[in-house]
Amino acid sequence: MLTPEGDFDARSRAALATPALGRAVRGTVDRLRNLRAIAEADADLTRQRRAAATEARTRAIDKLPELLERFTRNCEARGGVVHRAPDAASATAIATSLLRKSGARRVVKGKSMVTEEIELNAALEGAGIEVTETDLGEWIIQLAGEKPSHIILPAIHKTRHDIRALFEKEGGTPLDASTTTLCAHARRRLRERFLAADAGISGANFAVAETGSIALFTNEGNGRLVTSLPRLHLVFLGMERLVENFADLAAMAEVLPRAATGQDLTSYFSIITGPRHRGELDGPEALHVIILDNGRSRLLEDVAFRPVLRCIRCAACLNVCPVYAEIGGHAYGGTYPGPIGAVLTPVLRPEEHAARELADASSLCAACSEACPVGIPLDELLILQRARNATLRPKRALRLALRIALSGLMGDKAHGTSRRLRFVAKVLGAGTPQRRALAKVLPMLARSEAVRALPVIPPQSFRELWKALQAGENTRAR
Repeated sequence: MLTPEGDFDARSRAALATPALGRAVRGTVDRLRNLRAIAEADADLTRQRRAAATEARTRAIDKLPELLERFTRNCEARGGVVHRAPDAASATAIATSLLRKSGARRVVKGKSMVTEEIELNAALEGAGIEVTETDLGEWIIQLAGEKPSHIILPAIHKTRHDIRALFEKEGGTPLDASTTTLCAHARRRLRERFLAADAGISGANFAVAETGSIALFTNEGNGRLVTSLPRLHLVFLGMERLVENFADLAAMAEVLPRAATGQDLTSYFSIITGPRHRGELDGPEALHVIILDNGRSRLLEDVAFRPVLRCIRCAACLNVCPVYAEIGGHAYGGTYPGPIGAVLTPVLRPEEHAARELADASSLCAACSEACPVGIPLDELLILQRARNATLRPKRALRLALRIALSGLMGDKAHGTSRRLRFVAKVLGAGTPQRRALAKVLPMLARSEAVRALPVIPPQSFRELWKALQAGENTRAR
């Protein structure tokens, strides 16, 4: 659900009015973008890797119903239990029921955007179950009572001094702001939670249909502790995160770390196939996989937006987006920020008008599409979403402006509206007072001028200059 604190404009203005936020976000995304550029320096090899990953993801989405059945069959053949959740309420209900039946009161949790999407923590805490986020960034924002502001770096907006204040409050002891001290504090406190946990909850980067396996890419050891120490392991899996086989998983391993953090491979690459078997020393006694739909089937049926399901949550589009770099993730109001969130959220939450306005959070520079390792045409989808918005909630001023613009393109086929276009251009070119007067007729012009500097329109149009040039040449010829 989108946050209720104002509309997108209000949230963006609040973010822009916080210089420290902009510095923290820009500094980190710049560093990630530079690391990705180094990791993908071989252009030919990068194209080959991306082509293989795009083909694998496209094939998986096209065969998704079949792959879901294969995954379920193979996972359960190896001792796992698979549940299908059509929406957020059913997913949280399944998890709550499983935890209560097992007598679990304390849960440790790995990083998972799907559980953020369904607001799992609030549901479990409401049922009296204690939940601790164990990814360092997720634990930081849990202590702050916030949502992630980045897909892979949830606490990107926090400084070391912000984190120190949170840790001092949590631990009750003074700390210095050095990275070593803060990490040592987190390690000590979270180890206590790991050892006391009754159950572990994780997400899944991918699920392999041919074996029923879960694959996790992580850079912290918490992922393995969450999935192997507690006696019960719950996996939350977005239904689109299937790959057909291990060859396709290898293709994902080639692009995901490079696109996300500029690494050849993440620090930990884990494959989980069923619960602990006889003779094995670690692993849970029971493994349950909760496959979430929550609007994804609707997206699968939308031919134009279906490519969004290829997303591997690498956040490369966020790291290159000039809008995201200025306002951070919380301004988007939902679980998924940046360009991917701007096209995904309106489809997952079509009933919320506030979700549709996110498509306006773009300069249409197409950097997001260029950065995407699985070929999602994000800039085209943003334009398409804007077109759908205009159809859903047409505005008289917008319709008038579009008719005027189109009439200019049509030329002699629409003499009357073409004259109106030239009149508007004259008014805009005359100066600021005239633009303000016109803004009363076209409110969207005032809104645009409030958030960006419009280019200065010259007093003479191209047609007038062309006529003058032609007249001058004719005079010289005589």
